[in-house]
Amino acid sequence: MLAWIALPDPKGPGNADHRQARHLLCLPADVEVDEVETLAMSRFGGARWLVAPTAANPALPPPEVAAPGAPGVLRLSRHTTLTGPYAPGHGFPGGTAMVFDVVCPRERGDVPFPGSGDHDGINRAFPQGLPMREEERVVAWLIAACRRLGGSVRMDLTAIDTVPVTLTPDPAAAVDLYVYSDVWLEPNAALALVTGVHPHAKLATEGKPWEGPPAGIDEFPLFRGEQLDPELRKVIHAAAEEFDIAALSAGRVLEGYGILVDLGVDGLLSVEIGGEEKVPLLLRELPWTEGGAVTYRVHWEPPDLEDWQRERPSLGHKVARGRAATLIVMITLALQRAAGGEIADEYGFLLDPGDL
Repeated sequence: MLAWIALPDPKGPGNADHRQARHLLCLPADVEVDEVETLAMSRFGGARWLVAPTAANPALPPPEVAAPGAPGVLRLSRHTTLTGPYAPGHGFPGGTAMVFDVVCPRERGDVPFPGSGDHDGINRAFPQGLPMREEERVVAWLIAACRRLGGSVRMDLTAIDTVPVTLTPDPAAAVDLYVYSDVWLEPNAALALVTGVHPHAKLATEGKPWEGPPAGIDEFPLFRGEQLDPELRKVIHAAAEEFDIAALSAGRVLEGYGILVDLGVDGLLSVEIGGEEKVPLLLRELPWTEGGAVTYRVHWEPPDLEDWQRERPSLGHKVARGRAATLIVMITLALQRAAGGEIADEYGFLLDPGDL
C-alpha cells in the first residue's frame, strides 16, 4: 500500500489564482492508475506523464518518476494537468481510495437555462456560469471517466461564492455502444444478426416508391405571369422526367442504413451503420483506420426523453434502460463477432468484449 501524501488545501497559499479552476477526481480502490492514463489518452491526444507515480506503468516512458508515495503529474493538454494519486482524507464520497487534482483554465459562459435538462448534474454544479472551451472539455471528460470507473468528481474547489458540488454519475446511464471495423456487413446480414437477438428487428431502409410528377404539372405555368410556350413546357417536363427515371434506375451505392427494434413500453432500439472518418483516438494509428472505419452504433431511444434528461430519472426509466442495455450488449457482441474490430462506449473509451 502506498503511503500517499495528503491532498493540499485548494484554498491555501499558492492556490489563489482564480483564473484557474480545480476539480477533484475521486476513485475507488479497484481502479488502477494506468486506467486513468488510458482514459486520458482516449480523449486528449497529447496526454502524457510529466512525472509518473510509482503506482503507474506508463504507456510511454516519462521524463521523471516520482518518489515512492509522491504524486505524479499527467499533462492532459497544454493548459491542463492532473496530479495524483493523493490519499482521500475526510469528507470524500464513501469508497474513495485515491484522489487526483485536476487544474485547468477557468472558462465560464452563460448561466444554465431554467428548466433545461441536467443529465450529468453540470447545471447544478455550475449555477453561476457553465464551463466552456477547455474547461468544458475537461469537465465532460471527468464526468465520463467517473461513469466508466465508478467514481465521483468534486467540482470547482476554488470558487469564492459557491460550495463545491460532488457529482457521482450513474455508470448504468451510458448504454449506447459502438463497433468500429473495416468490414461492411450488407443490410440483410446485419439484420439476421440483430434478429437473432430480437425477432422484431426490421430494416429501416424501405422508402416510398416514386410515382412520378403530379398529373398535369406540364400543363400549368410554374408561376403567375409565366410566358413559356405550352409545347416547350411539355418538352422540358418530359426531359426532366426522363432524367429522373434514368437516375432512379441506375445502380445505387449504399452509404448507410439502419435497423430498428420496437421495444414497446421500453422505447426504441436502433442500429445505425455507416462510414465514419473520425474514430476514437486510440484507434487512429491502426492501419485499418487510416481512411476511417465502418461504424455500427447501437442506440437506445427511451420512451420519455424528459425523464432521460433528469440527473435522477424515475424507477420506470431505470428498469426500461436496464432491459434495453442487455439487448444492446447482445447485439453489439453479435456484430463484433461478425465484423471484427473494436468496441467503444458512447464516450469513445474502448471496451474489452469480455467485460461487457
